[in-house]
Amino acid sequence: MDKIIEFLPFLIPLMIVQFSLLGYTLYHILTHKSYKRGNRTLWLIIAIVFMNFVGPILYFLLGKEDA
Repeated sequence: MDKIIEFLPFLIPLMIVQFSLLGYTLYHILTHKSYKRGNRTLWLIIAIVFMNFVGPILYFLLGKEDA
């Protein structure tokens, strides 16, 4: 338990960034109709299952359609 408390100053900002990125990714997926690869359902599943930075980063690298 002491180890977790020791890392809280690092973990809390990291969690805030992670959930903010996930929130923006989900918002972007739900408000756009076209994607470079895949469809809305695929990107929602990827973003949610791999929510620890991997899913959102994959979406912005591989799925987001350039406007």
